[in-house]
Amino acid sequence: MSGGFPLVRPRRLRKSPTLRTLFQETELSVDDLVLPIFVEEGVQDFADITSMPGVRRIPESKLAGEVERYARAGIRAIMTFGISHHKDDVGSDTWREDGLVARMSRIAKQAVPEMVVMSDTCFCEYTDHGHCGVLHGGTVHNDQTLENIGKQAVVAAQAGADMIAPSAAMDGQVLAIRRALDAAGFEDTGIMAYSTKFASSLYGPFREAGGTTLQGDRKTYQMNPMNRREAVRESLLDEEEGADALMVKPAGAYLDVIRDIRDASRLPLAAYQVSGEYAMIKFGAAAGAVDEHKVVRETLGAIKRAGADLILTYFAMDIATQGL
Repeated sequence: MSGGFPLVRPRRLRKSPTLRTLFQETELSVDDLVLPIFVEEGVQDFADITSMPGVRRIPESKLAGEVERYARAGIRAIMTFGISHHKDDVGSDTWREDGLVARMSRIAKQAVPEMVVMSDTCFCEYTDHGHCGVLHGGTVHNDQTLENIGKQAVVAAQAGADMIAPSAAMDGQVLAIRRALDAAGFEDTGIMAYSTKFASSLYGPFREAGGTTLQGDRKTYQMNPMNRREAVRESLLDEEEGADALMVKPAGAYLDVIRDIRDASRLPLAAYQVSGEYAMIKFGAAAGAVDEHKVVRETLGAIKRAGADLILTYFAMDIATQGL
């Protein structure tokens, strides 16, 4: 017999820890990770997020110290989300030069200039209705939102953000941001598009974390979780509009989509292990159902194996401080 058992025994490459490490196909390190953070204005103390054990809202006054702490641990990139106390119907605080979006980027870059600061570019945390843009008759108006999202992107870039990360899920948002940035002289500021963002049930804890007031859902502008071909189309459209990197959100339930987009595009590809994914692991571990350390490494490794170049995860600091 040739080409099969007993001559072929795959277990030969698994018989010791050294052999298993030597022949491991997918590598994961802290350099692959981006830490999402929540920054609240107008408060003095950290606030625990009950649905995301271990994650806290950071008082704006303590942001610099936290960014320094991340850098000492080996974190190289953060994604900023703001908890605003200045909401209105269009999220106008996001394009003020002294607004929270600008202040977060400015503080982070001044604290650790080498930290890569990605500015989440959206409106849901800054509007009194919790939607991601300008409402008309209960529906988000796509093109009016594009004008505002360009203004927000320019303000973030002026404040020092390295990457603009539009998550509003508006048609044409990457092109609108690219044109706004270029017109303002920020041709070198990159765009990491939330290019395939699903209307997922896994975002629940984020709403507590970000203080959003959404009533209803975002299904008219975020993607149907059951659509695989459309998922690839959405990312390729953002590539055509000038995105420098793409993203799939959420990650763990969409490994097939990550692989599809990896095969279809040569751009860097990110994946976001979202709040619900984080919470399930945390609560499962607290109940004794799973080993948190092992499950975190396995799930992040699976996202990397599927084709992601970088992963946004609330476990980033755990990886940095505890190792793999």
